Amino acid sequence: MKTMKKIFSAFLMLTFALFFAQEKPMFWQDIQNFKKLNLENPPAKNAILLVGSSSFTKWTDVANYFPDKTIINRGFGGSRLTDLNDYAEDLLNPYQPKQIIIYCGENDFADNDKLKADVVVERFKAFYKKIRTKFPKIEVDYISIKYSPSREKLWPQMKEANKKISDFMKKQPNAAFIDITKVMQDTNGNVRKDLFVEDMLHMTPEGYRLWTSVMNPYMK
Repeated sequence: MKTMKKIFSAFLMLTFALFFAQEKPMFWQDIQNFKKLNLENPPAKNAILLVGSSSFTKWTDVANYFPDKTIINRGFGGSRLTDLNDYAEDLLNPYQPKQIIIYCGENDFADNDKLKADVVVERFKAFYKKIRTKFPKIEVDYISIKYSPSREKLWPQMKEANKKISDFMKKQPNAAFIDITKVMQDTNGNVRKDLFVEDMLHMTPEGYRLWTSVMNPYMK
């Protein structure tokens, strides 16, 4: 009987462990990985902090594009502005940057194709407010949502969100809207598909090179 009780207790413990492991919030592991990186290599002060989704995550060699800058890349693939808000403390508190650059919002629309642009704009404003609470005077820049060919049906909402975020950022001190959409177009104004890898969502090195050409004047 005692043996059966022990087996049953062990089974319950394992069940609870598996349950709670499955209940961890989305992107929890990404945040833990950032914490581990910070322990192994304490983040430099006065760096440029990148936060956002996979366009940053996949820019693994971003430091090579800005060799005279200190870059901390904290992009995590698939993230939405809601996730930046949820993890704001983890994304901001460990760092003392001189500049924060954000690329996020594309996945908000991909997650819900009925989502209104105003909702995404308000999500961004909420995150911007959290940044300003902690860093009232540093430079904060937002990179426009790119028009990925695989998400063409979402372009109207994305264009509206870009316009409204641009208008908002123009009114903020020490802030800028970095528009990368034009440099990703051909001479006829069409999105250049050759700047994307096979999934027509993520970019080639040439795409990042073009981003760099637009971002350079804003880099502190």
